[in-house]
Amino acid sequence: MALACAGQVLAEENSQDPYEGFNRSMFAVNEAIDKYAAKPVAQVYDNAVPLPVKAGVGNFFGNVGDLWIGVNSALQGKFSDAGVDIGRLLINSTVGIFGLFDVASELGLEKHDEDFGQTLAVWGVGSGGYLFWPVIGPRNVRDTAGFGVDSFVDPVWRVERVSVRNSMVALRFVDVRASLLPADKVVEEAALDKYAYIRDAYQQRRRNQIFDGRPPRLDD
Repeated sequence: MALACAGQVLAEENSQDPYEGFNRSMFAVNEAIDKYAAKPVAQVYDNAVPLPVKAGVGNFFGNVGDLWIGVNSALQGKFSDAGVDIGRLLINSTVGIFGLFDVASELGLEKHDEDFGQTLAVWGVGSGGYLFWPVIGPRNVRDTAGFGVDSFVDPVWRVERVSVRNSMVALRFVDVRASLLPADKVVEEAALDKYAYIRDAYQQRRRNQIFDGRPPRLDD
């Protein structure tokens, strides 16, 4: 009986992560990149840059993304949310001085988190197998395709001057990595298998995002 239950659990894990061998190899590559490059730079940035400046950087890039968030809200049929997203963009781009200050949140306009991967899920596209990509991080097949669309329409990637574009991309990456530094210790202490911990956390988070925090109950 115990062997049968264990076999069933293993089969379920394999169905969620059919490319586990590839993923663990890519995870190891990512860990090396993070250890020797991304994390040290993020730590220097976090320690050297004043908090108001870091807040302004995060607000600026968040404002840049609000237009595409609004488009995805509309594509998912959430037109009220889309109106809020566009309202945030207009207010923060003007009163908030090009998004450096999040005035819209102070006025009660909630920031949403929508991307094309979530839109595909709402349209009924299956998730496909789990994937882990260096630098990009955890995705599934559907979200990898969605990430490609998100990147294609991203205003930062559309900046024509290469030096400015690359600087903005690098700054955003470092800012995001710095924001994750507090979570590093939690993951290290909680995870016997860091790869599996991140995979499961990603899948649970994406499910909550797709269902706006109200996912249907899974069958036992």
